[in-house]
Amino acid sequence: MLARAGRPFLFTAAIADAIAIEAFLYYRDLVILVAVAALTAVLILFLQFFRDPERRPAGGIVAAADGRILLIEKEGRNVRIGTFMNVTNVHVNRIPYPGYLVRVDDRQGKKRPAFSPKASGNAQKRYLCGTPIGVVEVVQITGLIARRCVAYKRAGSILSRGDRLGMVLFGSRVDVVLPADRVKVLVHIGDGVHANSTAIAEPLPW
Repeated sequence: MLARAGRPFLFTAAIADAIAIEAFLYYRDLVILVAVAALTAVLILFLQFFRDPERRPAGGIVAAADGRILLIEKEGRNVRIGTFMNVTNVHVNRIPYPGYLVRVDDRQGKKRPAFSPKASGNAQKRYLCGTPIGVVEVVQITGLIARRCVAYKRAGSILSRGDRLGMVLFGSRVDVVLPADRVKVLVHIGDGVHANSTAIAEPLPW
């Protein structure tokens, strides 16, 4: 399965590659052959980047992104769990916990590397979710290469655990912000996680 946000990229790359192949078959030119190789490589890269596999959901509060846990920080009454996605990870992001989407905010910012501690000031898209454990926030953060956050959900949407939330193009970080007194964090910095199939925290009983 391929991510819907990647379809324009894949279509454009496939058409360009097909045109280059036709041109090479007609002209038999070495320069055109190099262009064919480059465009084919780009198409393969896009097919890799925009893959969107089905996942068996875990219980509790699931990872919103594939990648490695970059940070776990207490912020007042909340705890922030950040996941760094490199270009080889699946980039479709998921809903970590059931609820409803209160609002989606875009914030302008700089273009620092997503793995930098200062990346929290980068351009980002923030999803504020009302859930049975309180407010849960998912934050898509751009990086040096990433230039666009794509949302699949609108404010007012009912959210199920593991629903596709959106994606970031290309390479980035996704944070999940949870009420600290309502959850037990299950992951550690450096852990590898998979969206929807890795539990990053579990709700505590009232």
